[in-house]
Amino acid sequence: MTGRLTHVEGNGKRTNYKFVAKAHWFPDGLRLLCEISGPGSQKTSLLLHMSETGHVTIEAVLPGEKTASTLPFERWNDPLVGTDFSYEDMVENQFFWKNQEVLPPEKYGTRDCLVLKSKPGSQDRTYYDSVTSWIDRSILYPVHVVKTLRGTGQQKEFIYYGLRQVGGVWSATQVQAKLQGKPGSSMLVIEGGSGKAKLGPKDFDLTQFSNHGEKVK
Repeated sequence: MTGRLTHVEGNGKRTNYKFVAKAHWFPDGLRLLCEISGPGSQKTSLLLHMSETGHVTIEAVLPGEKTASTLPFERWNDPLVGTDFSYEDMVENQFFWKNQEVLPPEKYGTRDCLVLKSKPGSQDRTYYDSVTSWIDRSILYPVHVVKTLRGTGQQKEFIYYGLRQVGGVWSATQVQAKLQGKPGSSMLVIEGGSGKAKLGPKDFDLTQFSNHGEKVK
């Protein structure tokens, strides 16, 4: 998939980043490989792996680095290229957490939604204390998510736009992220891609970006 990541500051200033990614479910879980290139020549490359139990690992080639390395957990909540998305926000693993509570159904806009509150267990690595998802009951896809940060109680809101179905699978073409009490917001927009890409494990080798001179093939 190809698209852009846009950060809008409180004064309206916009910064656009090119976003290129590929993702595939393998027997051992989900792999997501993405490259984000900024207004200059700097690039950030990420490989996220989520196991079938929801365990997440993140590898990265960050600006100024020449080789890939495991991103330490202490950096998972860092802003991704200065946006309101964090590294951890690139995958949605809250549905795999063991503590799930069904709340009374609500409407979100015109949509009838199931409301699910997810809390991590002691084995789950996350910076969030809880994640509440409003899931459209007709398509079983989230349209609104609120994540509460551990320790501070600050909330981060995600709104999903442009929902579409490709090959029986629902996805969003735009995701907006906004931190409570902070001006501005960020938007991840998917502009193109294929739901039928034939991808194998070799397509998710982060070393292809290790010199930051190659593009996603």
